[in-house]
Amino acid sequence: MSPRAGQFDVASVLREVKMVRLEGLVRIRDLQLPLLRLAAVSVPGAVTDAWPVEVENLLRTAVSRLGGGDLQQAAELTLGLAPGMRDRAAADRRRLAAGVYSLSVERFRKSQEEMVLGQIAEQLCWLAGTGIRGTPPAGIALLAPHLQHRVLDLSRTRQPLRVTLHVHPVELLRGVDVVVSPSNTHLGLPEMYKASVSASLRRAAAVRDTAGDVIADPVNEDLMRWREEHGVLHRPAQAGTVAPTGPGALAQRGIRRIYHAAVAVPRPGTNDYDVTPQYVAGAAAQVLGLMTRERDAYAPPLRSVCFPLLGAGRGGLPPETSVSALWTAMAANTAPDHELHLIVRRPLVADLVVDVLGARPLPPEAAGSHPGEEKGQMCG
Repeated sequence: MSPRAGQFDVASVLREVKMVRLEGLVRIRDLQLPLLRLAAVSVPGAVTDAWPVEVENLLRTAVSRLGGGDLQQAAELTLGLAPGMRDRAAADRRRLAAGVYSLSVERFRKSQEEMVLGQIAEQLCWLAGTGIRGTPPAGIALLAPHLQHRVLDLSRTRQPLRVTLHVHPVELLRGVDVVVSPSNTHLGLPEMYKASVSASLRRAAAVRDTAGDVIADPVNEDLMRWREEHGVLHRPAQAGTVAPTGPGALAQRGIRRIYHAAVAVPRPGTNDYDVTPQYVAGAAAQVLGLMTRERDAYAPPLRSVCFPLLGAGRGGLPPETSVSALWTAMAANTAPDHELHLIVRRPLVADLVVDVLGARPLPPEAAGSHPGEEKGQMCG
């Protein structure tokens, strides 16, 4: 029986969310969570009969609705939903979540943490009252509520052309040879606690000790060496420049190269950037050309590349403009053996991408296998 919204008040749900925050995901089975259990089994599409997994999936769905940015990142860390965090102690999770807001642990505990957990509770109450309505659009492979991809048919001639559209955080990507990281023309990486694509990749590529503390920052070190070798350590590069680095710890996910694409030109004396469709298309063409040149230096050769929506974050470019510019470069520069991927965090943005490209989503049985989709790989 589906629960009515009136059965779920924010204060009661918040108490259960705080229990999960304190004890962690690995101890959900030991907790008294009557409201979360009831909400989890009422939502259509539960992927397992094991209620702790259903509760965790419900929490992931609620957090995915927070809209990205610092709020969602802090929520993922504090509940242990971020990669590698599920068995971390509550104190470690709180410390990392506090770092998202650049606050001391104590100040975060007294202010932002209550706000973050309250926002999660609000989303849980909404989900409990309405459920997740509808069925996945054609072409979605539903691997977990927070991890999806759509295979899009973009054939314009007899030559088939497909693009895999991922709908999940970039740090969960695996099995793609090259990942493109947006950058400004100074090619400086943002701090790891930021919420951008480039910060997420830097964070996921960092080498950590057994306690989870960063002991090496290989992508940043590689990028600094590249800048020095190419004479742009103390001056900006040209818009459209692409700088390749190794993948750091992302090698464990099958990522072999990160290409840093300079698409944003800082405006002097401000925190703003100028991004044009020409910069995006130029960088995308450079990415595809570089992958072709580096192709045979690797065994097996480089074939697959994944683009985020370049310039559509801090750069301020509308997502539809970014998609159009990327497609212009991809259509003109893709080699027959290239495997093309796009990645976005939000299903609504994914819908926009499909509309802009005029793509035909393929049903999962027609789409075939996908890199990293082998049993057990993508739901961890």
